[in-house]
Amino acid sequence: MQSSGPTLGSADLDDDLDDDGPGFDLGRRQIVTGVAAVVVIVAVLYVGLPLLPGIEESFGRITTGEPLWLAASFGFTVLSFAGYVLMFRGVYRTGGNTRIDLAVSYQITMAGLAATRILAAGGAGGLVLTAWALRQSGMDRREVADRTVTFLVLMYVPYMLAIIVGGLGMRWGLFPGPQTWGITVLPALLGGAVITIAIVAAMVPSDLERRIQHWGESGGRRGKVAQRLANLPASTSTGVRGAWAHVRRGDLVTFGAFLYWGAQVAALWAAFQAFGASPPLAVVTLGFFIGMLGNLLPLPGGVGGVDGGMIGALAALGHGGGVAVAAVLTYRVFAFWLPTIPGFIAFLQLRHTVAGWKEERRAARSAATTTPAPAAP
Repeated sequence: MQSSGPTLGSADLDDDLDDDGPGFDLGRRQIVTGVAAVVVIVAVLYVGLPLLPGIEESFGRITTGEPLWLAASFGFTVLSFAGYVLMFRGVYRTGGNTRIDLAVSYQITMAGLAATRILAAGGAGGLVLTAWALRQSGMDRREVADRTVTFLVLMYVPYMLAIIVGGLGMRWGLFPGPQTWGITVLPALLGGAVITIAIVAAMVPSDLERRIQHWGESGGRRGKVAQRLANLPASTSTGVRGAWAHVRRGDLVTFGAFLYWGAQVAALWAAFQAFGASPPLAVVTLGFFIGMLGNLLPLPGGVGGVDGGMIGALAALGHGGGVAVAAVLTYRVFAFWLPTIPGFIAFLQLRHTVAGWKEERRAARSAATTTPAPAAP
């Protein structure tokens, strides 16, 4: 079960009433630094790569792709974001917090894109912004942590299943493609390890910090430190169990997760079709998910890491070359660059939404302090 959050006028949010931002600076210096880094990387990808021998001719197709297939790639990208918003709303709206409707879910998820584009470290900027917005909506810190784990588990379950099924299926000859151990079994082992860690984490008591509360109160400084450290595994356990509850019910949250990833893969597949190539869907799927590991590189938004990772993975799977470069970079234009503009707009909308929530809380506190006490009978 997920922990229940406070009411909208809860006192534990009083310290946040004057917060103007999500804990990091999206000011001029941060934007200029992030944009400069992105421009350099984009110049290498979109200007430098076409100059390489053997790629220039094929790369020229990027401006002459089949319009219908390019439109399909764009449409699949839009569909993937719809799945993401659907999943976000399903995870964070439960528990009595009715403020996380579809409109707010869109604002938070798209604003997270803007933060992710500027900040590095695998989308950590988006997570920080999301946590800030959810705190302002009325959730306490523990509930935000629990539900964020639930959200991340649900989002990456299809990812891990894809590299396990795709890798082992290709290795065993069930899907067309190379059977090289490093590009098939190794990713599958990684996916299996992540799922195993999640299962083990779910075995930790979700109220671990409560169970050692007495020790924390009587054990001095070490006991208090241990109690604080227990919050992480306890929250992880609650989050994993919450994700499993969604899967067991088969609700729209689970559907949103598979829709998000499935539409992303379909967008890349359609981009290949636009340039006259038709690699097996299993190859596109495995190359996509292996390439996505580039998000872990300390680059702004994974720019360059994901692009290069996908191109390299597809080459290892036997479908590299200029067509792969054109397809991957076209897909990234739709999935990465175009959403940046509405992402910044959503960030401004979210700031306005949060300001309205703050005014509501201030009005509620003012009404509570000015309401006269009932007369004694």
